[in-house]
Amino acid sequence: MRAYLADGGVPTPLTMNCSGKHAAMLATCVANDWDTATYLDPNHPLQRALRETIEDLAGEEVAATGVDGCGAPLFALGYRGLARAFARLAAGPEGSLERRVARAMNAHAEYVGGTGQDVTRLMGALPGSVAKEGAEGVYAMPLPDGSSVALKIADDSSRARPVVVIAALRRLGVSIDTDETVTELATAPVLGHGKPVGAVRPAQSLL
Repeated sequence: MRAYLADGGVPTPLTMNCSGKHAAMLATCVANDWDTATYLDPNHPLQRALRETIEDLAGEEVAATGVDGCGAPLFALGYRGLARAFARLAAGPEGSLERRVARAMNAHAEYVGGTGQDVTRLMGALPGSVAKEGAEGVYAMPLPDGSSVALKIADDSSRARPVVVIAALRRLGVSIDTDETVTELATAPVLGHGKPVGAVRPAQSLL
């Protein structure tokens, strides 16, 4: 990103973090001979198909439809529905589309969250897992055995997300404490002039 900006690059829809999602949506429209100019309309065949798929995976109806920062429809689910949907990806039957998606995300985690990001590091530490952060402090992480964590940080901050996810995984009995990456992400340092002055730790109720 720094090199791109230093070379005179400017922010465009093609360089935003949702560009891959939009490219996939447009490719789906082309493959199905659907209109590409209106693909962001919630009533477009593409968005109706996406909503039906999400509801099928979540096992519940979408509660509301908003608009994401990238302009795409945003389908609201409850915590259980979100956790259930992600669990069906990671624990999908061998050869299923769900399992293929989960394996692709785990094998190429850097394309999910970016190099060095906590979701990328967690997927690298836990084979077969899927980790995905969302806006406003949302996080979901399922494992191949069907267990799954979904959460939202109340103040919308991203700093506490991996701390809470790891605490929840420990509550589920997942053996992760021998991994250096997990140990490092289990707390988040609070810095003052570059020096640690505190840390974000899980509440006692999570331990």
